[in-house]
Amino acid sequence: AAATAGSGAGSGAAGSPEATGGSSGGGGWRRPHGPLQRYYGPSTAEAAEAPPDPTDINGPHFDPEVFMTKVRSECPLGQLLAREAALSREIRALDSDMQTLLYENYNKFISATDTIRKMKVDFRHMEAEMDDLAANMAAISASSARVSAALQDRHRRGAQLAGVQALLRKLQALVEVPGRLRRWAGTEPARALRCHARARAVLRHYRHLPSFRAIEDESHAIMAELAQRLRTRLRCETLDPKELTECVEMLLQLEEPAEELSEEFLSQAGARLEAELAALEAELPAADPSGTATTPPPPASDILDFVDRGSSAFVGTLCQLAGSYRALFAARERVDRYLRALQTFFLGCLGDVRQALAAPRPPGKEGPGLPDLLATLAASVLGQLKAVLAYVQLFTARDVAFASLPYFKGEFCVTAVREGLVVAFVRWLCRTARGFADGPAERGAPAAPPALLLLLARLCLDYENSTISYILTLTDEQFPPQDSGPAVTPGPALCAEARAAAQRLLDHYVQVQGAAVAQMLRKSVETRDWLGTVEPRNVRAVMKRVVEDITAIDVQVGQLFEEGVRRAQSSDSSRRAFSVYSSSRAPGRYAPSYTPSAPMDTHLLSNIQKLFSERIDIFSPVEFNKVSVLTGIIKISLKTLLECVRLRTLGRFGLQQVQVDGHYLQLYLWRFASDERVVQGLLDEVAASAAHRCLDPVPMEHSVVELICERG
Repeated sequence: AAATAGSGAGSGAAGSPEATGGSSGGGGWRRPHGPLQRYYGPSTAEAAEAPPDPTDINGPHFDPEVFMTKVRSECPLGQLLAREAALSREIRALDSDMQTLLYENYNKFISATDTIRKMKVDFRHMEAEMDDLAANMAAISASSARVSAALQDRHRRGAQLAGVQALLRKLQALVEVPGRLRRWAGTEPARALRCHARARAVLRHYRHLPSFRAIEDESHAIMAELAQRLRTRLRCETLDPKELTECVEMLLQLEEPAEELSEEFLSQAGARLEAELAALEAELPAADPSGTATTPPPPASDILDFVDRGSSAFVGTLCQLAGSYRALFAARERVDRYLRALQTFFLGCLGDVRQALAAPRPPGKEGPGLPDLLATLAASVLGQLKAVLAYVQLFTARDVAFASLPYFKGEFCVTAVREGLVVAFVRWLCRTARGFADGPAERGAPAAPPALLLLLARLCLDYENSTISYILTLTDEQFPPQDSGPAVTPGPALCAEARAAAQRLLDHYVQVQGAAVAQMLRKSVETRDWLGTVEPRNVRAVMKRVVEDITAIDVQVGQLFEEGVRRAQSSDSSRRAFSVYSSSRAPGRYAPSYTPSAPMDTHLLSNIQKLFSERIDIFSPVEFNKVSVLTGIIKISLKTLLECVRLRTLGRFGLQQVQVDGHYLQLYLWRFASDERVVQGLLDEVAASAAHRCLDPVPMEHSVVELICERG
């Protein structure tokens, strides 16, 4: 029975260690092919040919429970004890072989362990170096953005420095005014008057400062001495009409009383004409006291010479003096002078505004805001215009003899005051303001700051809304026109000119600010290696700077213009997925097809989609509200980003960086635009161009993009 059981057990475990152990005759079971090779199992080909056997202790499908169940059911107790002894010997043999193998290869194991440990350390070092490299690349990107920002700051500071240098030159010129006046007052009085006229407005404006007050007082003393010398010269009987006219004109420029100068002019002119007339009468023969002469005797000189001297001397002097008097003291001349004074005053106020905008401010101390500067400028100009109208109104006073003459009053009120002064000044103001947007900047001259463009646009818009109608109404009340008088410029025509100037200034402001933001984006795209860039881990610094600048522009525009109307926003505007395939070609494995055998031309799909999408006009005129202005700036900036991306070739990580940057811009810029679809559409086109220009277009997971943007 034992033999039968033994043979049964041996046949039941064919190919197993039991059969081999039974034939060994109790001498211990040895595997001929090496214990380690048998331990690690048969080759792949043998395992594929042999059926799975859970009782094969050396097989890959060995199951201890099945093996023990089979042995207990088929083997008697004696064979089980023999098998236990054989397994013990086999285990000891395996341990001995393992120890032998270990002793033989101990140095190799130690070297391998050291090598693995060193490889792990080197790998950690490589990871650290890769992290450092990524950090360095991010730092380089941030540095490039900072360099770009520094260049812009340098440009702005250069403009401020140019303004400061111009101011210093003006201050130096003001300091030198008294010396120049003293040098020119005796030899070139006309030149001294021109110098004093240029400096007078500035000295009056800053008279509250002690240094400027000292310069003004010294200048006034010099000009008072000049006025005294001119009055002394005016009383000289040897002056010819031209010298008399020049002397009176210089006294008028010195703001001497026009009434006194008019009387002195007429007195001197009358004395000269009487002297010339007496000289002519002296050449006539004496009258016959008896009265018996039938014919008058001829004059002492030839009659032709007498007539020639009379016409060239007396009549010529009379005509010259009459023309000079009309040029010096007529009402129209005074109105023209007031117009020039208004223009000079406005330019001075504008210079003060530019100086306030460019003046450096210490940290923690804010200067006047744009609303305060606008209110000061508008109030100053309007107050000066009212003062000028009050001066001009003296010509229509009741005690003035010629004011009641119909040919004077009708023409003076309409042609001189309304059209020649008020309307001319408003048109000149609009042209001057618009010149900051239309006229090319002079070589070396600093460009107008964007804040000045915005302020002038608001000023012209206020003129169109209310100021022009108020000024014209005030003028018509003080200088009522005649019913049959000349035609006047209608108020709506002036308002249209003011609105056109405001529109041009606001459009130019959008272009200037959009170009500044676009310059940052263009530099950031052109200076980056999009093929060799590392995997994006943060938002580029230039994108953060763009959002900061747009936010600052939003605050600046909001000081002067209303909010405007926004299109109704979707509930997930800030969380909308930014896909690189939203409007672009996808990789071939994602592209759909119209027929099973014809894959879709994704370029054609993109073009068809653009046909049905709303066209975005980049340089369209903006409306007079904050939302429209910010939308125009954002369109210019993103359009520049799109055109720059179209010219670059990108790798996989470059595409993913564009994806991260675009999603970051989408998170923050949509709230500034009038329609979020404008921002999304332009960013989709940026992503489409990036995917089209990418050599390995594999996008980043959107959850990772969101995590990077939220962390940034």
